[in-house]
Amino acid sequence: MTQFFTVRHGQASFGADDYDRLSELGWRQARWLGEHWRAEGVQFDRILCGDLRRHRETARGICEGMGQDGVSPQLVPQLNEFDFRGLTSLFGQHKPDAVPAEGSPRAHYYRFLKGAMLAWSRGEIAPEESWQAFEQRIDEALSVMADTPRGSRTLVVSSGGAIAMMIRQILGAQPETVTRLNMQIRNTAVTHLFGGGGEFSLHSFNHLPHLDYAERREFITYS
Repeated sequence: MTQFFTVRHGQASFGADDYDRLSELGWRQARWLGEHWRAEGVQFDRILCGDLRRHRETARGICEGMGQDGVSPQLVPQLNEFDFRGLTSLFGQHKPDAVPAEGSPRAHYYRFLKGAMLAWSRGEIAPEESWQAFEQRIDEALSVMADTPRGSRTLVVSSGGAIAMMIRQILGAQPETVTRLNMQIRNTAVTHLFGGGGEFSLHSFNHLPHLDYAERREFITYS
């Protein structure tokens, strides 16, 4: 079977003017994942990633950890995240009382994003990219992923929302599933898929083989 190791980007710069770059910890998370795969003897026949900076940096960090610094991923814009800033801004206009106060805990921002995503999926707000357009874009990303030789291994670097939409489409789940999964996906977490005959199946979700043990659990992040 063809295998796909889909990875959410490393910790980005939450709260900074430019969110779309890895923090120092984000780089370490990516390199640790690459080092883990190198120790396990895992190799990839191709690497796909969105063209956002945090995607490209994560792919680079993984390759550095694997000792493959010179490898260039294939950029697939369909793997990009939805515009969460634009979405939450629009939702704030729709429900101003729900906007977190300045300096609120991160949990409040996650709750606000969840509300925005649910409103988006229900058609209550209409950002530039509609929910249906997002679904179509991720379907196109899956088609790009599926176009690979049988028995190969592909690394796919993307974002939480895009990965959550992939899983929803693979499982045929309800739209609300995207929101629930997106809130769970951790930085550099691996979602393992199998493919064949143009179809995908889910093998494992949100796995952190390089972080989920006592010495590194403090470095598990969600943003």
